[in-house]
Amino acid sequence: MSETIEGDVLHVIPPEEVGEHEMEPQLQSLAEARYVLVCRRGGHPSIFGLLWAYLKRDPIEAVTVVTEQAAEEGDSISLTVEETAMAGVYTTE
Repeated sequence: MSETIEGDVLHVIPPEEVGEHEMEPQLQSLAEARYVLVCRRGGHPSIFGLLWAYLKRDPIEAVTVVTEQAAEEGDSISLTVEETAMAGVYTTE
């Protein structure tokens, strides 16, 4: 089932650097010749949003997206993704 993820890119692993990072074997096989984006789901919260999340004890969710689309740290993204068998890891369609 596909869904749309909007968020801020926190870290990018380009395809040529995938082999240099320690990853789960499943993630590494998904990432061959693709970008790995670690994102903050929902974008960058305001100070009020951070305070509200703290008071509700609702943590900010980080997700990993494997995609062919290049991105840079700090970019805002909106991608249609499919969930994988790994928790918090998604691939673009």
